[in-house]
Amino acid sequence: MLTDLVPLISQHLPLTPVVEMTDYPDRQALSGLLASPSPNICFLDVVSQRTAGFSLIASLNSLNPAMQVVVLLNANEPDLILRCLRQGASEFLMQPFSSDQLQPVLDRLAQLTATRSGVDHSGARIYCVMPVKGACGASTIASNLAFQWRRLGAKKNLLADMDPMTGTVSFLMKIKSNYSFMDALSRGDSLDSDLWKGLVTNFQGVDVLLSPENPLDGIQELPDPGSVLEFCRQAYETVTIDTGDPSSAWSLSLAGLCDVLLLVTSNELPSLRATQRALHHFDKNRIDRAKIRLVINRYNSTVGLNQEAIETALHNDVYQVVPFDYEAVQRALVDGRPVAAGSAFGKNLIALADRLSGQNGAGGSKDKKKQSSLSALFSSLVSRSSS
Repeated sequence: MLTDLVPLISQHLPLTPVVEMTDYPDRQALSGLLASPSPNICFLDVVSQRTAGFSLIASLNSLNPAMQVVVLLNANEPDLILRCLRQGASEFLMQPFSSDQLQPVLDRLAQLTATRSGVDHSGARIYCVMPVKGACGASTIASNLAFQWRRLGAKKNLLADMDPMTGTVSFLMKIKSNYSFMDALSRGDSLDSDLWKGLVTNFQGVDVLLSPENPLDGIQELPDPGSVLEFCRQAYETVTIDTGDPSSAWSLSLAGLCDVLLLVTSNELPSLRATQRALHHFDKNRIDRAKIRLVINRYNSTVGLNQEAIETALHNDVYQVVPFDYEAVQRALVDGRPVAAGSAFGKNLIALADRLSGQNGAGGSKDKKKQSSLSALFSSLVSRSSS
């Protein structure tokens, strides 16, 4: 394929630098390859190793949504072509390659590039709620946020617990199911509305897709979530995903594919240190900072840093502050229902949802206190860790 295609690329795209790779790169190697100046077309052989090829399409879409992927085939396989397109490929070429086949593909790609800015996601808006580390309350925020969209007019909403190890949505809501998001992943491109109805559980008007009941079911190399999320985009108006911390390749895939990434932390020093590391990790893996919304949960003004100090130390705006409201959250947990709207937690969740949906330009009041000695200490820790 390489021998046949390179001369044609040189003919139709003269003076264009071409990087030839004979192995399927992992995500880290791919991230380095996509560093500036970034390639804008990838001709990808999906025949030699189909699983690696599908995974690479998803990684390319996650790391660089503007990347055009042209899959290379050695035979006319409609099912394979359809699966590649659903995974995110833009075009395909079939051996024997020729100028008559390549030029129309390049023309369509040029037209698509001219009319598209970033990723054109039709359908549902996907919110991914991710903790910087365990016990930040991200699952509580995700499970409550999912019910806010109905208040704002969205009738078809999904809450998906996609944490394969410590998923807690079923515990928070006191619901069970024989199926999980692992079953959705295993079906991938064969998902349809009838099959989907059997996988989700409706809870107070919101469809809920749970994590595996047995964590052992989730300890494996997970399939790419691209096809499942694309199905969800078309089936719902909003999708709220609860997932684990940013350290895994699975979490990075979800972070790359979502529209908004709500990064949940607290104002205590260990959590803020983890936040700094998470932001660096996202930058390294080309997760767009523009989609990240920093949420300070369980905020306690008597412990840790204030909002102004946090923003100074992290060099990142705080999108929303959610106060420590132990009693209201615990009452909701015991009853298996959303936190009361009139509680301090509930009011700030309403403000968060309003802001995310564009209903309210405010992001919560900012604490105007001067930067404390804790902020100076945290900044010192960050500086030392970076040196």
